[in-house]
Amino acid sequence: QVQLVESGGGLVQPGGSLRLTCTASGIDANIYDMAWYYQAPGKQRELVADITTGGYTNYVDSVKGRFTISRDIAKNAVYLQMNSLTPEDTAVYYCNANRQNWGTFLEYWGQGTQVTVSS
Repeated sequence: QVQLVESGGGLVQPGGSLRLTCTASGIDANIYDMAWYYQAPGKQRELVADITTGGYTNYVDSVKGRFTISRDIAKNAVYLQMNSLTPEDTAVYYCNANRQNWGTFLEYWGQGTQVTVSS
């Protein structure tokens, strides 16, 4: 059974930092492209950042310079370091694993972790 389990969310003041962790089980996350998405109330789920198996990273413009995605091969995990948080970053953050496998697109999602930025 494949599971992606997120942790590290919570309540933080504007300007603060959080580090989200996504731990994978049931798959070798190191052969998957990994990503973080967020979904604010009343809005669609959107890509925040992703990291390929080769270590290439991509970020949505609104988080460039503030967020960093990374992966730990040994721990089968991916992280999202979030700095200089603003109320606009408030959302549920989801971990995603995806890869093409002989023409079949494989994709898995975590259950999400709430991030609230408020004073």
